Amino acid sequence: MGVASTPFFLETPAGQRFCMLHCPNLDGAIRGVLLYLHPFAEEMNKSRRMIAHAARNFAACGMAVLCVDLKGCGDSAGDFADASWDDWLQDAQAAIAWLRERYSTPIGAWGLRVGALLAAELAELERLPFLLLWQPVVSGEQFLTQFLRLKLAGEMLAEGGAGNSTSQMWAQLEAGESLEIAGYSLSPGLALPLRQRKLSQYAYDGVALDWIELLPAADRNISPAVQKQAQSWQTAGARVNLSSVVGSAYWSTQEITDVPELLAVPLAWPGVNDAAA
Repeated sequence: MGVASTPFFLETPAGQRFCMLHCPNLDGAIRGVLLYLHPFAEEMNKSRRMIAHAARNFAACGMAVLCVDLKGCGDSAGDFADASWDDWLQDAQAAIAWLRERYSTPIGAWGLRVGALLAAELAELERLPFLLLWQPVVSGEQFLTQFLRLKLAGEMLAEGGAGNSTSQMWAQLEAGESLEIAGYSLSPGLALPLRQRKLSQYAYDGVALDWIELLPAADRNISPAVQKQAQSWQTAGARVNLSSVVGSAYWSTQEITDVPELLAVPLAWPGVNDAAA
């Protein structure tokens, strides 16, 4: 089955958002629809090729996949320095509204890393029937603390000594100051809400939820924290399919990397079950 990939700009009240729509070339009905939400900062750029492969693979199996660049990211309008968590959530909701105007089939959210955390919130707000999480950030605070350490490491190298501590940097953000980190200006409007987000704050009943973890080696296991969260959602009524694949963390490798094995993982939602490389 052929795939058509169409770029366009989605008009939102807050500006244009660049989108890529991947659709199957077929006369029959679309099996389902996915909205993809990308990861944070440079992780977005590192993962673009892998996500493009996956989106086209889903489309070849009868899915429509919309990939959107959030405010200040990629080819969308705005600056990363001005983006907030609310901006990104509103962008995602605008994309869901656009999809609902065009498709009558079920719409799900697919997110990678911080994008998965955003997708988790979106799925709860919009009552989406399907959620696909690739290596989700479980705790926004933990993720951002690691991001802040990039600045700390850079200052130590540049100055030959200790720079600000992460607690001092959090204090700057809480005081309304933005921070320059790894080429990105991190604003309080993005950092502080993301710091408060955890996967554990969301609950789903009747949702088909696929969670895929990437492990560095075959002898490594999915972490107990991930298994505990998956079990919690299962208990709450979600149909959780937790699985793992061995491969490189393509969103953070120095060279652009693919993990083809991800494309062959069977998923719980009808329509994406046949997604194979």
